[in-house]
Amino acid sequence: MGVIARQSIRGALANYLGVAIGFFTTFFVLTDCLTQEEIGLTRVMVDAAMLFSGLAQLGTNASIIRFFPFFKSDDDKNHGIFGWSILIPFIGFMLFALFFFLFKEQIVDTYSQKSPLIANYCYLLLPLTFFALYLTVFETNASVLLRITVPRLVREVGIRVFNLICYLLYGNGVISLDLFVLLFCLSYAVAMLINFFYLLSLGKISFRIDWQFINRHRLKEIVLYTLFMTATVLAGNIPLINSLFLGAQTGLALTGVYTIAFYIANIVEVPYRSLGAISRPLVAQAVRDDNWQEVNRLGKQVSLHQFLVSSLVFFLIWINLEPLFAVIPHGGEYVGGMGVVFFLGLAKIVNSSLSIGTDILNYSKKYPYSLFFIAVLTASAILFNNKLIPVWSINGSACATLFSYLLYFLLLLGFLWRVLRINVFSGKHLVVLALLLVLFGVNYLWTLLITPLFGAFSPMVALMADAVLRTFVMLALALFAVCRLQISDSVDAALAKCPIVKKLVRR
Repeated sequence: MGVIARQSIRGALANYLGVAIGFFTTFFVLTDCLTQEEIGLTRVMVDAAMLFSGLAQLGTNASIIRFFPFFKSDDDKNHGIFGWSILIPFIGFMLFALFFFLFKEQIVDTYSQKSPLIANYCYLLLPLTFFALYLTVFETNASVLLRITVPRLVREVGIRVFNLICYLLYGNGVISLDLFVLLFCLSYAVAMLINFFYLLSLGKISFRIDWQFINRHRLKEIVLYTLFMTATVLAGNIPLINSLFLGAQTGLALTGVYTIAFYIANIVEVPYRSLGAISRPLVAQAVRDDNWQEVNRLGKQVSLHQFLVSSLVFFLIWINLEPLFAVIPHGGEYVGGMGVVFFLGLAKIVNSSLSIGTDILNYSKKYPYSLFFIAVLTASAILFNNKLIPVWSINGSACATLFSYLLYFLLLLGFLWRVLRINVFSGKHLVVLALLLVLFGVNYLWTLLITPLFGAFSPMVALMADAVLRTFVMLALALFAVCRLQISDSVDAALAKCPIVKKLVRR
């Protein structure tokens, strides 16, 4: 656990530093400097670029992780797997560029009526896709080398700081909207270059492909797996599909409201970004070694930790939503996104807790079956979006995400148990669920018995005082329960290092 613990902890710290910067930027700068339509514009452009770049990878990310154990060598050149990771996505990007130019008019027509800003800046989508593509490719290469801290800092902190500067410059009238959108896109170019030079500094990559190392059988296996995994990109990008649907069906203003709510709910999934990045290579190695006992152990461990952490984060977010919308600039315009936060938050809990099942299937010999599950997930997301957005607007899109994930993981986990005898659940998942329900019950009693006691203060002071005290009490209660229930040895060991927790548990 040495390297895993160090890198996952550092990666998590980078993620939460990014969350802190993103929190300030999103709620106190973005809502003040940009209109709802302009926020929606940035959301749709980034989501479109991320979705298209994921498809343009042609499955490279998954194949790098799965086949790195075969390419790994003592001379640190790893038989040129880095060269493969550069070449294949470039082919994918050229195919996407061809698709983009062929269907550009149809894309523009789709958004021109309700989201004309998208049509105006559609020409930037191609370079933004390229930057996002290789930003992720270089990040994945660092991940298999068990070096995720710097790439996480770049993605979670660097891009946000650059964007913050752009928001402030535009909001204060220093730059025009055209220049703002251009600089916003260039932030991903800067991040891509930083990741590239960081990889070079590690001295463990080579541009030269070792063609003799790969025999015909291995090459066929890599090509088939890489092309096949292209379809699985859609599994992790359902929220991106949702925002594209919203932009076309409701316009950029409601998409802007959805964006703010999406950011809040997205905090639930932050811990999995570092833990998932460091656990995937280990799962791939265990699968390659045919060590299914270790795969089963990793699956249970990762799922339990993510369920515990994501549930507690979701609970703390939910009890502080009203104070949050009360203090942000123009908060009344975005308070309609509370339902989105709730349903997307639940979806994030489901996804972050159970995504280890997707990783296990993708790295096993049964990976072709993932095509069926991806088809179910994608089809259900499109169907739910089409049915629910006209009825429930942005809440319908959030529900579409939740329902799609529930159906997807129900089928996927059933398959893993039946075919591979892998079960990511344990009895401690029920303990965590019971703890979460108890916390919501205590919070309900708090609103009935304690909150009215702050009525003597002014409304804003009462709201803030109640929020601070409630958060402190609920967090202390949650940590005490986690330690007493001994849900996880790893979590207990981490909490035991905190002096405050030590004193709390002893009492």
